[in-house]
Amino acid sequence: MSFCDDCFKGKPDLPLMTWSHNQEPRRKTEHIGGTKCYVATPTVDYPKDKVILFLTDAFGLALENNLLLADDFARNGFKTIVPDMFNDDPVPISAFEPNSTSTWDRVKWFSNHGPQHIRPAIDNVVAALKEQGVTVFAGTGYCLGARYVVDLAFDGVVKASALSHPSLLVIPDDLEKYRDTVKAPLLINSCTTDQQFPLDAQAKADEILGAGKFAPGYRREYWEGCTHGFAVRGDMSDPKVKAGKEGAFKACVEWFLKHM
Repeated sequence: MSFCDDCFKGKPDLPLMTWSHNQEPRRKTEHIGGTKCYVATPTVDYPKDKVILFLTDAFGLALENNLLLADDFARNGFKTIVPDMFNDDPVPISAFEPNSTSTWDRVKWFSNHGPQHIRPAIDNVVAALKEQGVTVFAGTGYCLGARYVVDLAFDGVVKASALSHPSLLVIPDDLEKYRDTVKAPLLINSCTTDQQFPLDAQAKADEILGAGKFAPGYRREYWEGCTHGFAVRGDMSDPKVKAGKEGAFKACVEWFLKHM
């Protein structure tokens, strides 16, 4: 398994949603279970026993788009925790620049940030939140983060899952395992151009999980004219990408309102 070029492309500095325009991240971080986390808390009353785990793309907490998106979940009434899955070593923002002189090595970075490194950080956060009284977790994962939402679902940690342009899934094995072993309803935001979750994989997901085959609930949204990464790093000047980016977020909110 590996990344694709689109995992490191996009618009890193544009606001996410129409209601985030002219906003800046709240920039509240704290250590939870020894893992640094970005914490987005609703400003209105919210259920203290429920949390969304926001598992990011490879840019992690360094990408403001991720933080703004977490803030938007909080604005919709969900306390949202974004673990630093990469221990202060995300893919550098300079990777967005096609002519960057950065010495960042994709292959080396990937080898240093495998499941044996990432999953313990997530598990520590979950354990600490349980000690604080959290009993219901939902997972929303983007690109690389989607892989770990699926793994959390396999282990019965999350009550609902939402994946946006997922990376590193094994098709059809992961989909069949999800159908056969998981109770968490699954939403997938897919798009037109995606080497990590291409059209044939999208069709396979529908074949395995759709038409009532997965009783807990399955829904796949398809955003035409969008490319892998659109739900976080999409170019908001493109009307189709803007519609996909905002529509994918809305779909996640509706999914969690229904299933958390």
